Amino acid sequence: MEHAATFPLPPVSLVLGGARSGKSTYAEKMATGTVFGGTPRPALYIATAEAGDVEMATRIMVHRTRRGSNWTTVEAPLALDEALLANAERGRPVLVDCLTLWLSNLMHAERDLDEAADELVHALEEYAAPVVFVSNEVGLGIVPETPLGRAFRDAQGRLNMRMAERADRVISMTAGLPLVLKDRPAIRL
Repeated sequence: MEHAATFPLPPVSLVLGGARSGKSTYAEKMATGTVFGGTPRPALYIATAEAGDVEMATRIMVHRTRRGSNWTTVEAPLALDEALLANAERGRPVLVDCLTLWLSNLMHAERDLDEAADELVHALEEYAAPVVFVSNEVGLGIVPETPLGRAFRDAQGRLNMRMAERADRVISMTAGLPLVLKDRPAIRL
């Protein structure tokens, strides 16, 4: 019996969770079709992180090492919609990790967040391959102390809701365990 989080992937999946919840690792397994073992298939990784310091550079290196050679990596800290469309290849799954860093990058660049989200959703309408997004759930903790922190939390919540509405499959990760919140019929690759 096929599990909901394995292939075939739906057109758009969203994997949400807190820090260190296992969301990136699980999303990687979804994209490569290895949730329950098997031979990984090639996939595209669109990275939104920038190595602004040694700690972040180390995190990026750990992620790349874990993924291995089946992945092609494209860096897109701001122009996520353009990166998706420029690298579309029918049937090749794409993992975008993560929307939270992308949103942070947009805020630091003083971009229009609603316009960027509109452009991303529009790009998905034209996209020909399954895509898995990773995003942090930031609304379950304490209220941030600063106005910027509160603005970020609110913007992340709105982006997550928008992507969850568009997504065909939404999975919440807690302590490495997936909980399927939404699941529409999948496409065959």
